[in-house]
Amino acid sequence: MYRLNHQLFLKLCIPIVILTMGIFYFIINPNTFAFAPKCPFHSFTGLHCPGCGSQRAIHEILHGNIWTGLQHNFLILFAILILSYKLYVSYVNNSSSQSNQNLLQHNAAPWLILALVLGFWILRNIPLEPFLILAP
Repeated sequence: MYRLNHQLFLKLCIPIVILTMGIFYFIINPNTFAFAPKCPFHSFTGLHCPGCGSQRAIHEILHGNIWTGLQHNFLILFAILILSYKLYVSYVNNSSSQSNQNLLQHNAAPWLILALVLGFWILRNIPLEPFLILAP
């Protein structure tokens, strides 16, 4: 029996999952579709989590409404950049000599990402004029 390499399996499955999710969010509008998952954090607290508005943002961006999508969740741009970079590194940069140049493997990367997400989370819940644009 042929055993599929774990990395090869992931390289085949990840694009299929991304494509499937992209088709789902292109077709389904979370604003009008009753079965789109709602944010449990927002439902319980009334506050916006860092991911609130992401489904609507993805739907709008897939329809070419980039600014409208970013208004739902500005952090989606950062997430797209990080995921694109991660995909680039995993698919294109396969040589071991260049793998040390991966910025996401730097010791400070998780802390910077955490600080950015927590800062965004706090700022989008401040009910004052400059921060209202961050709320979905």
